Amino acid sequence: MLQSFGEADVDQSYGGGPLQTQMTTREQRPYVNTREDPAVRFLGIPTVMRSTGETTNGAFGLIEHLMIPPGWASPYHTHHLEDEAFYVLEGEVAFVCDGKWFKAGPGAYVFGPREIPHGFKIEGTVPARMLILCAPAGFEHFVLEMSEPATDLTLPPPAPDMGRLMAVAAKYKIDILGPLPERPGVST
Repeated sequence: MLQSFGEADVDQSYGGGPLQTQMTTREQRPYVNTREDPAVRFLGIPTVMRSTGETTNGAFGLIEHLMIPPGWASPYHTHHLEDEAFYVLEGEVAFVCDGKWFKAGPGAYVFGPREIPHGFKIEGTVPARMLILCAPAGFEHFVLEMSEPATDLTLPPPAPDMGRLMAVAAKYKIDILGPLPERPGVST
């Protein structure tokens, strides 16, 4: 059933006509990242920022972890502002989303929706390399704030300062829940 509206039902506060959505658009410009941006160490992992909200009109940030050593694990965490997607380029990675574990190798894509706890651990004997896309943009600022300059990409990652990690994560509406949950059938 269609409902009709009389002139008295039309919002007159926008120039006497029907209510219109005001849209603002920024000029769209192409952006190319050719690996000239310096690498940083995010939680000790050599990382390059491929794009940020400033280059995508706020749509997403794209991060590349260049070399994550075997055995390294992210904290179990929950994003409240963005979804996080992972694309494995090299290596073997075990992901956990909402307590369920998944194995992923080169070419695998894993989606970690906001509000669902997730994390990952590098398996096997070779380092992993991954792209991480977060949408909308914003997470990349957390990464940059938690990063140090990467002077030697071959050094093993140091343990993160957990107090600082918890404080900066809270600023970006990310809950650090602790270490990854136990994986059924795998002893540590």
